[in-house]
Amino acid sequence: MRIYLDDNRQELAAVICNKCKRELNVENGILKEGCFCADVRFGYFSKRDGLKHSFDLCEECYNKMIKGFAIPVEEEELKELL
Repeated sequence: MRIYLDDNRQELAAVICNKCKRELNVENGILKEGCFCADVRFGYFSKRDGLKHSFDLCEECYNKMIKGFAIPVEEEELKELL
């Protein structure tokens, strides 16, 4: 869950893990730790047609989630971090 300082969503004030409720480290509007951000838009043929779900997970909760996958996530080492 993201909390912003203003209604225009310009400056990030806080990020809270939707699963464990831990507040992630945000300094001067910049998220300073790993976070899984999901933004899912459901379309036709879904039981959630026309809905959008957004949530954030800390790295620990993300790791717990993917540990239960029947097919492991694809992992690739990046040469440059942006």
